[in-house]
Amino acid sequence: MLENFRNHIDLYFPHLKDGKFLLACSGGIDSVVLAHLCFTSKMDFTIAHCNFKLRGEESDKDEEHVRIMAASFAKDIFVTSFDTHGYMARHKTNLQIAARELRYQWFSEIMEENNIKTLVTAHHADDSLETFLINLSRGTGIEGLTGIPSHTNTISRPLLKFSRAEIVAYAEEHNLKWREDTSNENTKYLRNNIRHNIIPKLKELNPNFLSNFLKTQEYLGQTQEISATHIAHLRRELFTKAGEVEKVKVAALLALHPTKAYLFHFFRDFGFTQWADIYDLLGASSGKELHSNTHRLLKDRDFLLLKPKEQEDTKVITIVEGQEILVEPISLKFSTMEFMGESSPKALYVDKEKLKYPLTVRKCEKGDYFYPLGMLGKKKVSKYFKDEKMDIFAKENQWLLCSGHDIVWVIGKRADDRFKITESTKEILKIIFE
Repeated sequence: MLENFRNHIDLYFPHLKDGKFLLACSGGIDSVVLAHLCFTSKMDFTIAHCNFKLRGEESDKDEEHVRIMAASFAKDIFVTSFDTHGYMARHKTNLQIAARELRYQWFSEIMEENNIKTLVTAHHADDSLETFLINLSRGTGIEGLTGIPSHTNTISRPLLKFSRAEIVAYAEEHNLKWREDTSNENTKYLRNNIRHNIIPKLKELNPNFLSNFLKTQEYLGQTQEISATHIAHLRRELFTKAGEVEKVKVAALLALHPTKAYLFHFFRDFGFTQWADIYDLLGASSGKELHSNTHRLLKDRDFLLLKPKEQEDTKVITIVEGQEILVEPISLKFSTMEFMGESSPKALYVDKEKLKYPLTVRKCEKGDYFYPLGMLGKKKVSKYFKDEKMDIFAKENQWLLCSGHDIVWVIGKRADDRFKITESTKEILKIIFE
């Protein structure tokens, strides 16, 4: 196995030979064998061990075992302990998810603090088969059937091509010592049930089941890559982006078949997983929207608009007389002029004597109206937005410059006629919107 491991590293994990990596070690047979393989191959690594305090003295003995092993390899070691049950209660999650979140958060902190680019874990071929069967039993797409990835941006799993039987044989051959976690025998957990009751039966039916599974998983992974390339190409073709908002025509989405599958792939990375709800949104009335934890998806006339969530900005910003610059939430510059220059959407000239200080900058409120420059009479701001065909996100982001209760400027768009320069104007205020 050692020679195969070294060849595997040369072919698929050469980055592990170029610098120090973090090796996660529980003290169980898989991570002990991985640590021994890496040490024997003269690789540069630091060990990290998590004590979840779930098995009392047994957990402490796991920690002691890993410390002794690290010392025998002359390797640095990071050790931490967690209040796992407390985390479960606070985050209302189960034991497996709590343990995973705690350890990976801690691994990330170590890597950031010590400028380590890669975490190495001891997942192997049987782990990947177990994950495949778990996902299959729960219902999944092709991503759930491709198993545990051998690489991510920060995690490498060089044992994925090796079976549990190979790992046990290596440990016995080299007289390695490891810790047994008795909870791994408890078949009330789905993974353990599959490990002890399902997979042995499959291997009885076909002794080559695991190797055939690995080939199938490789083919599925290749199919997934083709699918991902196609989806990425379509997304670049159909979606347009302006600032933080992405926009796609509803008709273009409806033309894709199967539509729901495309919707899932387009929007899942933004936290939307119920593609049936997104499909219903295509036929919904304008203004209806869906929310994920991070994004909003809005139906606006003939388009879907996608935007990251942000805190609703209801604050009112005050501008005192003589103030020359406003930096937040938008950039405005004020200067007194003797003569009027050329107006533009970014430059406004107003009669300063008509202003009531302090001026304010705020978002639109229900019932707001103004007198659009060049028009007779007043107009509701909401009607102006509609006539300008502004989408809902644009309306929400539009700032108004106000004098008292009067709107001076729909900033960057339209000025109010009441504050325009006339022959009787004595002092001109120039306002620049950047």
